[in-house]
Amino acid sequence: MKIFSAEQIRAWDAFTIKEEPINGIDLMERAAGACADWIRKNIATSPNIMVLCGPGNNGGDGLAIARLLHKAKFKVSVYLVESTNSSEAFGVNLRRLKTLKVDVVTLRVAADFPTVSKNTVLIDALFGTGVNRPLKNLAAQLVHFINKQNATVISIDMPSGLPADNCVDDGAIVKATHTLSFETYKLTFLLPQNAVYTGSIHLLSIGLSKKYYENTSAAFIKTDEQLINRIYKPRNQFAHKYTFGHAFLYAGSKNMMGAAVLCSKACIRSGAGLVTIHVEPDCEAIIHISLPEAITSSEKDASKTWIKKSAIAIGPGLEKSNGNTQLLNKLLVDWQGPLVVDATALSLLNPLLTKLPLRKTTDLIITPHTGEFEQLFGKTGNDLERLQLAIQKAHSLGCYIILKGHYTFIACPEEPHYFNTTGNAGMATAGTGDTLTGIICGLLSQGYAARDAAILGVYLHGLAGDIAADKISQEALIASDLIDNIGAAFLEISKKKHQ
Repeated sequence: MKIFSAEQIRAWDAFTIKEEPINGIDLMERAAGACADWIRKNIATSPNIMVLCGPGNNGGDGLAIARLLHKAKFKVSVYLVESTNSSEAFGVNLRRLKTLKVDVVTLRVAADFPTVSKNTVLIDALFGTGVNRPLKNLAAQLVHFINKQNATVISIDMPSGLPADNCVDDGAIVKATHTLSFETYKLTFLLPQNAVYTGSIHLLSIGLSKKYYENTSAAFIKTDEQLINRIYKPRNQFAHKYTFGHAFLYAGSKNMMGAAVLCSKACIRSGAGLVTIHVEPDCEAIIHISLPEAITSSEKDASKTWIKKSAIAIGPGLEKSNGNTQLLNKLLVDWQGPLVVDATALSLLNPLLTKLPLRKTTDLIITPHTGEFEQLFGKTGNDLERLQLAIQKAHSLGCYIILKGHYTFIACPEEPHYFNTTGNAGMATAGTGDTLTGIICGLLSQGYAARDAAILGVYLHGLAGDIAADKISQEALIASDLIDNIGAAFLEISKKKHQ
């Protein structure tokens, strides 16, 4: 799913109006109808609905919704923020509403704010995607008033005060219970610190032009089944193990062999034909017992271990030492195949960052969580700044940066960049990052391009977590459960591809 900017969304509306053709006021009616239908189906027991409208097109949406809900036998009252400058669509819908027996009150000062009784639903139609600066004066007071009420709040298109392409640390922003938006996500919906404002997000279709969607590029993509189906490659029935590559893992140390086991199991489960783990000589038995399908190596000359390997991953459970720093340096300089850098290797990477742009290929993937990202590239002021920095570094360093978290973000050397849609809070537990590294390395070894391996790997990892959580709960989920459900995740993807 493409994520369009506020400017692109306005252009989408205009394109639809011209192409269909349809009058702007009729497109607004279509949007209002979709919202009213959702409210009728989901808020059927409310005895009282208050619609709060600003002077622009978002307020026009609210007026149309109020009219449609009144006709559906809801008890509706409307409150308008006083303004000397309202949009044409607002005026049309206000005149339409005034032909009905609906209470319409103009709010001039805070003393005019209504009394909100129990079980009242507040519909926030104050300001939409046009907001580009903090709300002030009466509008800000009204937002704070809304947030103090013990009521269900439904925001239309956007929570008022929240910019579509940014995030904010404070200010007057409606804290919605539900946000009813149209066609596609806004960037702001995917930024963690904005979740307190958006509540549950519901996308409603209003028939905007498919031609515009298909022919307009977007800086950001939200992963979906359609994208994953294009990436996923079913196996050829005449293949053999060497068809699917030989993955090599530098993982584990005396006190952290669990990370090596998790990473290597996930690598095999993701479909790699062979997997070799480089470990200290006295740790090889752990691998043989835990994972008889894997091969071990303790070769001291690192370059000898790369012969005929398809992809390499380094970091999970690795000891932080000068020797491993030298190993990572040698990998970055001498190994020109697909490479995943994670965990301990990320903590060794900072002084070696200048080596990344010198690599001949862009098939390097690094997988930091927020703390590791800050250690590598510095602190940022908010979530959007962190994404922008990840994009900048992915471009300048010529690598893929998987910034782990809810809606894991994949920054690419070139646009577009991707937000993942699978996964859950149960995956916030030790070892899940090691499994992700194994999955991605396994996909790389099978010949997936770095971009596709990152996208599919993160999606598959999250989907396995979702399947596991459905079985045993988020609270009980551990990293091994992800590995146990990689197969089920592949089956689900495969079934969707062939439907």
